[in-house]
Parts: sequence; structure tokens; C-alpha cells
Amino acid sequence: MANPAEFPTLTPTLYRETIPGGGHRSLILRAGQKLRLTDLEGGANLSLMALNPRQMTERLNLPDSLKAQHTAFVTAGHCLYSDMGRVLLAVTDDTCGWHDCFGGILNAAEVHEKYGDGRFGDLRNGFYRNGFENLLVEMGKWDLDAPDIQMVVNFFSKVAVADGGFLEFVEGNSAPGNYVDLYAPMETLVVMTALQHPMDPSPHYAPKPVEFSVEDVRDTSITAACRQSCAENGRAFYNTELFCL
Repeated sequence: MANPAEFPTLTPTLYRETIPGGGHRSLILRAGQKLRLTDLEGGANLSLMALNPRQMTERLNLPDSLKAQHTAFVTAGHCLYSDMGRVLLAVTDDTCGWHDCFGGILNAAEVHEKYGDGRFGDLRNGFYRNGFENLLVEMGKWDLDAPDIQMVVNFFSKVAVADGGFLEFVEGNSAPGNYVDLYAPMETLVVMTALQHPMDPSPHYAPKPVEFSVEDVRDTSITAACRQSCAENGRAFYNTELFCL
């Protein structure tokens, strides 16, 4: 009889890839799949948009997501709502603890102002990229354009309210190996770019890599904390399940 230890361990992971610093990716999560984002080196920032791929006009609504859950950031137990009141993504696990919803992304002029010249002609593939154009590249693959750019969640970054009511970037928020799990209760298109947070005070262009993996999830009980964290989340899951019928 063969020794079971001789066989490889079966895992539900369907795909794994590292987005290099400055890179961008997009993919459709099927209902029941989980996206894990991992900060490989510490200090990463991953800007993410989310949409309904079957009905592209349905998009992430961060103001409603934050208001309904009485929060100013995202962590485990929170949901990301669409503008139709459905759950595009549920945060089922998080070792980082705070992900920013205010900072947005930079365009080419802002990157030049902050970091100086970083032209392709001089640096080739090391040229300075910006969030606006990176997202546009990925969005073009799904027949989307500049008017379709929306608010983003900046995973692994923390922006808190400082004295005087000003927003302040908190350095060292994410350590190497920190991860966040995003469960998709409905088909969800995610568009991502790994670039420094717009409020990161470093004067040097040095975006960090982020690994992502996609898994099949057979036990939907992982969403229990998200469903129960507030009444609005329960209604949003109900709306999502009704839509998926």
C-alpha cells in the first residue's frame, strides 16, 4: 500500500501570482471564491476597485459601505457594498487590521511632482508608474475607460485622524507576511495596482510587491462574522443571494 505522505497535499488554491511593485492585475472572482492579498515585504499598498462583471454599472460604493457599518476603514467583519446594496466582497480574515478608504490614487502629474523624473526613456521598465494609468490599462481589458474609475480601497495602508482633524498617514502599518482575505458572494471583477499610497511621506519611488491567490471556498460559514457585525450587512447579503438566484 502506498504511503499517503508520498502524495502531494491537495489545496483549494486555484491560482497564485505576485504583482511586482508598480504592477497591475485584474480578474473575475466567481461566487464562492476567496481572494487573499499578502504583503510580502512589509509597507506595501494595493489599490483595489470592484465591480459586477455582468452589469458593469454596478460598482463599489465606499461611502455607503463605511456609513452603514459605522467605520472609517476596512478590516475583518466588514463588507464592501455595491451601489445596489449588494456585497461585492466580504473581509473574512485580516492580520493587518486597518485598510484605508480615503487616500485614492495618484495621476502622472502628481507622481512627477512627488518623485521627480522617472521616464521610460531613461529607466525602461523601472519607469515611475501611477495609479490612474495602471488602473486604466487593466480596465481597458474589460471595455472600461477613464469615466469608469471609482474610489479604491488602499489595502495595507492606514490613514488616521490626527490632532486638528487632519488626515495622517501612519507608517509601518503592515508587516511582512500580513494578509487580508476577501470573499466574493457574487461574481466580482477586481482591478488592482501595487503602488505607494498617495500620502506616503517617502520622497523615493519604491512600490512594494503584493501576492494574490484565489481559492474555492466550500464553507460559507466564513462570512458569519461579516453577516452579523451589523444589521445592514445581513440585508446586503440577502440582496446578494436574491440577485444570484
